[in-house]
Amino acid sequence: MSLAVGVVSSSKSMGFDNNEGAANTDVSETKSTAKTPADEERGDEHGGCENSVDATEEEEEEDEVRKIELGPQFTLKEQLEKDKDDESLRRWKEQLLGSVDLNSVGETLEPDVKILELAIKSPGRPDIVLPIPESGNPKGLWFTLKEGSRYSMNFTFKVSNNIVSGLRCTNVVWKTGLKVDSTKEMLGTFSPQQETYTHEMPEETTPSGIFARGTYSAKTKFLDDDNKCYLEINYSFDIRKDWQS
Repeated sequence: MSLAVGVVSSSKSMGFDNNEGAANTDVSETKSTAKTPADEERGDEHGGCENSVDATEEEEEEDEVRKIELGPQFTLKEQLEKDKDDESLRRWKEQLLGSVDLNSVGETLEPDVKILELAIKSPGRPDIVLPIPESGNPKGLWFTLKEGSRYSMNFTFKVSNNIVSGLRCTNVVWKTGLKVDSTKEMLGTFSPQQETYTHEMPEETTPSGIFARGTYSAKTKFLDDDNKCYLEINYSFDIRKDWQS
């Protein structure tokens, strides 16, 4: 999950190209998107939003993530009863469910996912462990990263009641009001259990340079295949010359 735009860094930093590449892209786009008067008139009829860079995250998600019709849901007991004569399916379900206590969750239809904490790991550094506030919105600056450093993010969460299918994490980052990064990470399908799950995001590198340093704001969401949102967390963080002591 990228946290910031790569301003002066390698092409792998936060999933962005360097400035030179960005400048070349801007030039090519300017050449290819010149509008005729008729095009401008059509754009005005639609409120001038045809190529707007100010589209909200919610509008983008509506375009990119469509509601998936998954059919009727079943409780765990009902899922175990279905296709019980199919040996391969029965074994797969038992492997997925593990040691689930059906007496406590078997009659519950809706799954529940609680995100417990975020940990930021960087080689040679102690983990930065950040419990998730009840409100979902940490107050003030949540954490600080060193420019040009390698790091990965781990989320610890717990699943209860029923199987959650297609759990994913989306993350959008802004700097000085401009969106600089947007990522999605598929976590997977999880059965309810007493133990917590931990998912590690791919390792990334923070950008470096005077334009990379500063304060960023971010919004992270956890959703499933039904687009049910289990957590929406809004926070801010810094990228500085060095780690915060």
